[in-house]
Amino acid sequence: MKNASFIFNFDSEKEALIIKKSLSPEIKNKIPKTNIKISLYKDKISLKIEAKDISSLRAACNSYLRWINTALNVKKTI
Repeated sequence: MKNASFIFNFDSEKEALIIKKSLSPEIKNKIPKTNIKISLYKDKISLKIEAKDISSLRAACNSYLRWINTALNVKKTI
C-alpha cells in the first residue's frame, strides 16, 4: 500500500470543523482503491490516504486537496 499524510492548520476549531464536515460526503463515497481517514484535533485536521497503487494515491490526494481548497474559498466568499 502507498500512503500520504497531511496536517492542515486552521484559524479556529470552528473553521476546522466546518471543513471536516464539508468533506464527509466525499469520504462516504470512496475513491476506488483508497482508504481515507480524517481526524480533527482542535484547530487541525489530519488527513491520511492509503491506496493500492501510486496513481490511485495521486488521484485521491489531488481530489482531497482540491475539495479542501474549494471549501476554504467558499468560506472566504461568504
